[in-house]
Order: sequence, then C-alpha cells, then structure tokens
Amino acid sequence: MPIEAKRGSRLHIAILTALLAMGLPAAACAGANGGDLRAVVDLVTAGQFHAAAARIDAGLQQPDLSAATRRAFEFQRERMARMRYDFSLDADQVESKLREKIPDLSDADFARWDAQGLFEFMVIDGERKYFKRSPSNLFHLSAEARARGNGLASTADSGLPKDVNDHYLDFDQQTIRQALATGHSSVLPQRVRVTQKLTVDADAVPAGKTIRAWIPYPRAIKGQQESIRFVSSEPSKHRIAPESALQRTAYLEATAKAGKPTVFSATYEVTLQSQFHAIEADKVVPAKIKPELAPFVAERAPHIVFSEPLRVFSRQVVGDETNLYRIAQKIFAAVDEIPWAGAREYSTIANLSDYTLHAGHGDCGEQTLLLIALMRLNGIPARWQSGWTFTAGDYENIHDWAEIYLAPYGWIPVDVTYGRLDSADPALKWFYLGGLDNFRIAFNDDFAQEFVPPKRFFRSDNVDSQRGEIEWDEGNLYYDKWNYAFSWKILPSKGTSE
Repeated sequence: MPIEAKRGSRLHIAILTALLAMGLPAAACAGANGGDLRAVVDLVTAGQFHAAAARIDAGLQQPDLSAATRRAFEFQRERMARMRYDFSLDADQVESKLREKIPDLSDADFARWDAQGLFEFMVIDGERKYFKRSPSNLFHLSAEARARGNGLASTADSGLPKDVNDHYLDFDQQTIRQALATGHSSVLPQRVRVTQKLTVDADAVPAGKTIRAWIPYPRAIKGQQESIRFVSSEPSKHRIAPESALQRTAYLEATAKAGKPTVFSATYEVTLQSQFHAIEADKVVPAKIKPELAPFVAERAPHIVFSEPLRVFSRQVVGDETNLYRIAQKIFAAVDEIPWAGAREYSTIANLSDYTLHAGHGDCGEQTLLLIALMRLNGIPARWQSGWTFTAGDYENIHDWAEIYLAPYGWIPVDVTYGRLDSADPALKWFYLGGLDNFRIAFNDDFAQEFVPPKRFFRSDNVDSQRGEIEWDEGNLYYDKWNYAFSWKILPSKGTSE
C-alpha cells in the first residue's frame, strides 16, 4: 500500500529508515534519487511490477549513479522476484490443492472463503496471484475448513502438532515445579549436540567457483544456553563470528564441482536450561530507562513503528491499566488471539508488525514483532530472540520469540506464539510470559544485524537468521537453490559437564 510522507515529518523519517532496512543505503535515500526509490518501493508493494521495473531501468541509467543507489534499485528488482516466488498460484490451483483435503469443496465455498480474506493474495500487474501457502493456511484460519478437512494433522493454536504441544505442556509443568522447589529461575540443564547442514544444488554455481556459506551459530546466554563447544565442520576450515555478533554464524567456503551438490555443515554442543520467573504483579515497578535500555523502548523502522493504527489497537487492548505486568498480560493475550499461519518471506514485507496487525494472522516472527512494538509503545523494554526448536522425539522447526524487561525481575523470556496454555493453573497458563523450555537454541539476540564476515550480496532473509545464507561471486543464492537441515542428539546427563 503506497504511503504518503511529508518531508521533515516523523513518518517521513520512518519511511527513509524503512528504505534503508529493505536494502536502500542512506546515500540512496537522499536527494532526487530518494524520491525515485520511494516511488519504486510503493509500486512494488502495490503489485505494479511492470511500472516498477521501468522506473528501476530508468533509475539505473542515470549518470553518475552511486554504487549505493544502484544497489538500492537492484534490491527492488530482487524483491519483485521473491514476491513472484511467494505468490505463485492462481485461483484454480488453490482450489485444486484444497480439494485434496476437502473433496466436496464447491466453487461457492472457495468464493466465500476468498471474500472473507482467508486466502492471502496480491494483484500483480492486474492478475490476482495467491500466496503459495494459502491452501494450507486456510486450515489454521477457519474452523469450518478444519472440520471438513480429511487427513489433517491435529495442531494447536500455536501451529505446533498436537503431540508436540502436549510434550511442551508436560515439560513446562516440570520446569515450574523444579524452579519453585529450588528457588532458581534457570533449571533442568540438558546437553545437546547439534549439526546444521546446508546443501547447495548440483550446478547451481559453475564448477570451479567459490561458494560462501553462513550457518547460524549460538552465543552464550547466562541461564539459558552455556558451555558452547565447537565440534567439527565441513569443510573443516571455518570462521565463527565473535560472541558480540547478535546474529552469530559459522562462515565456510567450498569450491563447486560439476554435477555434485556442495555440502556445508557445523556441529557443536551446548547446555540448555529451561526458565521460570514467578512474577508478582504488585511488585513490578517502572524500569529506569538508562542508556542500555533506551533502544528497547524506541521505534526501529521499518518493523517497529508507533503508527496511529498501532496506537489505536494498543488503547483498545490496554485500556486504563497502569500496572506494567498486567499491561504485558493484556498485550500477550491480544497478540496470542491472532491466529498462527505460515508466512511469506520477511524480506518482501515493508513492516512486519504492521503486517501482523492488519493481515489477521502471523507466524512466530510476525507475532513477536507486533508484541515487541506494543510493549515498547507502552514503555516496557522488549527485544528479539530467534533460533530453532526441537523435542526429545523427531520434531524440529525454526522459531522466534522475545524478551521483555520488568523491574525488579530484569529480562524475562516471552513466547507469544506458544501463548497461553490450556490450564486452570495461572502459573502454567501464563508460563510463556516469563518462562521458557530448554528445547530451543537461540542464534539471534536481535533482528536485521550484519554478519561477520558480512555478505557481499543481498541476504535471502534480511530480518532473521535461522536457515542460513549462501552466495557466490556473482550473487546471492535464494532458497530455491539449496536446502537446509537441523539434526540433534540429547546427550546423557554426564555429558553436561566438560
């Protein structure tokens, strides 16, 4: 949706910052070219790709074009390609996929659900194109569709399979009991060996060319994940980013061979702990916003902007409440009400928290950024975490969550996607507002941060870092050119000491 900004206004500054985060450098956002770029971004967002492409071509032919401005225009061409990849279905294809689960689906059923906005779509150059995950997302968004579907896996509101959700529920009860019995907020340590692998398709890169890979890698977080030990990598030569890297990675290089896939992997061990913070609402007081906390109550365009729609929603949710913990509960519950659904790629979305507010659904990262924006708007410091979740069985997935700061308790974990649990016990019901299981590894303590070493080309995900990133001498390799895998082994208890 095009956004009109007035020069010198707060919104104008936010939009310029948004352009920066979408691949548009500061130099490219200033002067006449900045207007051209904003027009291109608006055209792409509105689905007017032919017009955007013409503006990009014209922009790239301008004399004395800086490298920064050229990169900014080129990102919008890349953004269009990614949006076409995501919005790849027509109406007949969506109906056909739905009939695999709902054999008696009628055209009228489809039209009715479409009119209700249950199938995410874009109009691209006049053609209505549907999000490739919209058929499966319907079953997360419609109780009627779930009731009519055949062969559907049973899922919880969080999007987790029902058996996985029950696993966490049982474990969270253990965490609460152990924390209360010991008086410690971090309990139940377990040692895990993890291997993360990226496999580049054969001949995705010409033989003899160097492929560069960034595999997400954890940093130590006291009371959450500690004693990280690198075990091995493929290839063996590697470079692990420093602990200060908020999106930490292991960097690897390999030479492409004709007709053969290129494999990168990193194996490490880490001790994980679950957490439970027993918060007493009446003890929570406003935090003193010192310099180290100031960034976490501030806007951070493009994904955390205190827009008027966000303010209106916040007022509706919070009402007259003044106790910060109860405000946090209200925000947590309100975002938890937004259904989980599979997401389009983050790099294509101009403002993730605003998207979640208006789309009527969101995945874990989208829900988390809306939660963070609302917490900050209400004076509660909030920040990002993300990584990978798993179980003692065979389930694993990428996942995002948050932390908020409540004085005098400090930083506490918040997972709004797992949300309120189905329990009459308040401690268990609100477990994920102050608690965390130890079946997750955090790779990121912030979003949209530079890698070490930095990528030369656009990232496939310029917000999160969970699957990994691949590039070669002539550009980035998007997700259609490689696969990722996460495997783990929970070590015997004696393995928790080194």
